[in-house]
Amino acid sequence: MTDRDRKTDGSTMDGATSGRGTGGTVSGATSAASTTGRMTPELFREHAVALEAAIGEVIVGQRALVRGMVIALLADGHALLEGVPGLGKTLLVRTLADALGAQMRRIQFTPDLMPSDIVGSSLLDEAPDGRRSFRFVPGPIFAELVLADEINRATPKTQAAMLEAMQERAVTVGGETRPLPRPFFVLATQNPIEMEGTYPLPEAQLDRFLLKLDVPVPGFEDLMEIARRTTGETVRKAPHALDVATLRAMQALVRAVPIADHVTAGAVRIVQATHPNSPGAPDAVRRFVAFGASPRAVQALVLCGKARALLDGRAHVAAEDLAAIAAPALRHRIVLAFEGRAEGVLPDDLVAAAVAAASEADRAETAGDAPPIARAGVPAASTAGGAIAGGAAAASVSESAVGMTGG
Repeated sequence: MTDRDRKTDGSTMDGATSGRGTGGTVSGATSAASTTGRMTPELFREHAVALEAAIGEVIVGQRALVRGMVIALLADGHALLEGVPGLGKTLLVRTLADALGAQMRRIQFTPDLMPSDIVGSSLLDEAPDGRRSFRFVPGPIFAELVLADEINRATPKTQAAMLEAMQERAVTVGGETRPLPRPFFVLATQNPIEMEGTYPLPEAQLDRFLLKLDVPVPGFEDLMEIARRTTGETVRKAPHALDVATLRAMQALVRAVPIADHVTAGAVRIVQATHPNSPGAPDAVRRFVAFGASPRAVQALVLCGKARALLDGRAHVAAEDLAAIAAPALRHRIVLAFEGRAEGVLPDDLVAAAVAAASEADRAETAGDAPPIARAGVPAASTAGGAIAGGAAAASVSESAVGMTGG
């Protein structure tokens, strides 16, 4: 293999700049990013727009999906793509690699895939003089962009090989820990309808994905354009839009974006509202949820909120950023109870209820009155099809209506 270990250069910034009051200014974020390769919010947005445009040269439509993937990349996390076959999930990942000029490796997950096929293994070499020694041969995980195709087709033992890599950005083989390249971005795909021969990802594995992005079916106009682009004599390829060094600087700037304490508190309230035993949990969560989101969910909301703010031309995080990113950041971190599964309740509807309850708590605190929010603004549970009805569930927190398609 040509893969080799590469150590991090330590250029990413440690932690985020804490914000006060309104959450900071553009000049404040610019000065905080003085160590990020002269990256500014204006340059950040310019590069991000160029990256999305390059992806759009190949991928038709799917703006919300592309925006979510870019947010996960800029927040230095991983993304799980879920959709029926033939929607271009693998093509999307390959297009991203072409636009970044990044080193990419594809791992096709199958039931007979072994952990050593992913992380690598040590081979016994014999020198001409007869001396023997072990030589480590790195696996495909040693790449800047890793496509874990149909990840739920591998056994739990093999899936577990990804845990250390995704969290620690390193792998341990033969008692030696080896760092992975930076940036390190895992994009995994899974098919929700083919259940035979699949192994559902455990909660510990799902929690390591910063975002879970649903891949929708294209509309009429998009299908027409797909037919035009893919049935001709030429095949489009994404132009190079961003280099790895610039990407690292953009990731560092994301962490430098200030966030006010009250916005962080809003993220905490949203996550707490997903726990059925929390005082702020809405009725739907109490009834249908067994376990709520982990502390990683707060990190996901804050980091993705920072990236979304910069993409929107702002250098501070607002409550609307948290609401926009709540569904992809939380939908895979909520474990439904038996009643929720039996009723066919959708995690996105429960996230909408949690966001509505947290927003009600924020308004009550702002007004100087903080009553319990367990039943404030909570949508009622419908027994027909398990849908969660009510005005709160229809609030603008879905990916198609919360600004994830913004440019």
